[in-house]
Amino acid sequence: MASITIRQLDEDLKKQLRLRAARNGRSMEDEVRTILRAATGGDGSPSPAIAFGAPSKPTGRLAKPHPSSAAGRVLLIIGGGIAAYKSLDLIRRLKERGLEVRCILTAAAQRFITPLSAGALSGNAVITDLFDAAREAEIGHIRLAREADLIVVAPATADLIARMAGGHADDLATAVVLASGGPILLAPAMNPTMWMRKATSRNVAQLVADGARFVGPAEGEMAEAGEAGVGRMAEPLEIAGAAESLIKGGTRPLVTRGTGPLAGKRIVITSGPTHEPIDPVRYLANRSSGKQGHAIAAAALDAGADVMLVSGPVNVPDPVGVTAIKVETAQEMLDAVELALPADCAIFAAAVADWRIAAPSREKMKKQNGKAPSLMLAENPDILATVSRSRRKRPRLVIGFAAETQNVIANARAKLEAKGCDWIVANDVSPETGIMGGDRNAVHLITRSGIESWPPQSKDEVARALIARIGSTLDGGC
Repeated sequence: MASITIRQLDEDLKKQLRLRAARNGRSMEDEVRTILRAATGGDGSPSPAIAFGAPSKPTGRLAKPHPSSAAGRVLLIIGGGIAAYKSLDLIRRLKERGLEVRCILTAAAQRFITPLSAGALSGNAVITDLFDAAREAEIGHIRLAREADLIVVAPATADLIARMAGGHADDLATAVVLASGGPILLAPAMNPTMWMRKATSRNVAQLVADGARFVGPAEGEMAEAGEAGVGRMAEPLEIAGAAESLIKGGTRPLVTRGTGPLAGKRIVITSGPTHEPIDPVRYLANRSSGKQGHAIAAAALDAGADVMLVSGPVNVPDPVGVTAIKVETAQEMLDAVELALPADCAIFAAAVADWRIAAPSREKMKKQNGKAPSLMLAENPDILATVSRSRRKRPRLVIGFAAETQNVIANARAKLEAKGCDWIVANDVSPETGIMGGDRNAVHLITRSGIESWPPQSKDEVARALIARIGSTLDGGC
């Protein structure tokens, strides 16, 4: 039998076929099948191109997943935000890693990008409608959910996050998420004010409790003029790397059911500095890099824990597989920690500013004939003490950090008593030690029963030693 490929068609015919396929939400190959079926006496309905791989005929029951030569199958849900344009690059980045990609565009997403562009990049038909009679002949949204190795939601808008957290299923995107029993990775993207609202934090916390993972958001300029802060969607390379790791890694599942000393345990970790605004362009801060806190998060994840990382502004990447919440101020960090509780263990490695400006200026403060402005300070909330003294949500094990420049052990002991925590990890951060911002650390572990002075080692080694000690303690050790 003679064969013909789309490449052999003339350009005008290919253009017409491409437009017709786009109007019908199909790939060019599916459109050709539809035309041929109609021409040979079929009913003209499209072949249900809902599954990954080649289309199949309706059977009235769920079909088995089609074999795929790809390294994994990603179902990409594109939400309706300006960051949707980045999702086109994300498709390409996922495919570069050998992953097969199928896309769902929400109604709002189609205001920013077209099914044609997503379909052309993914090489698969783009699905947009929950109530497509032809595709739903095989309960299409159920098949989509079950055949994907990973569902990625990017951008995950505030509205989409809220509806997912509430268990809604009134459109294709939320129906697929609700029907999925597999891993879900979300890349939030929204205005910084929306991201920091308590409603959004509650919704994120609910999704985390349900087993979802997050990558980002990042800090930077927004699409709106003059808007900046935490809310930018993570870059496509970062999202693709997280997706690949979650599909291939196996040791860092989205819902932790692995082995290891912290398997089944929930750990909350703070990391990095806080930035307390003076005016729109200046802030109070410290020299914390976040390297030690992030290393602890990675070690806890490798030990099988479900990790919530609450991070101030840092330049180190978040460990792939943790749920990272980005904050700037001490109050924002406290709010995020309280929303992340309850937990089995809380580790407060962040260098939280003790003070903030009582009344930050709404405008940039200008020089006034060489006269320095008077800055009135107010005390920040004490996150370690607040959690340690909590009657309802206190973790079984609460660990603080003490960065000192003199009388390290004496000051750490005093902090242990004053804060009411269980352990203090203390170190000397005098400039000559190179610890603040460096890659090595030398710590003392102060507990109620005594003091352990650990030898100088890398921050990764400190993290692994601390996590091993936490694991034995939570399992009933001393």
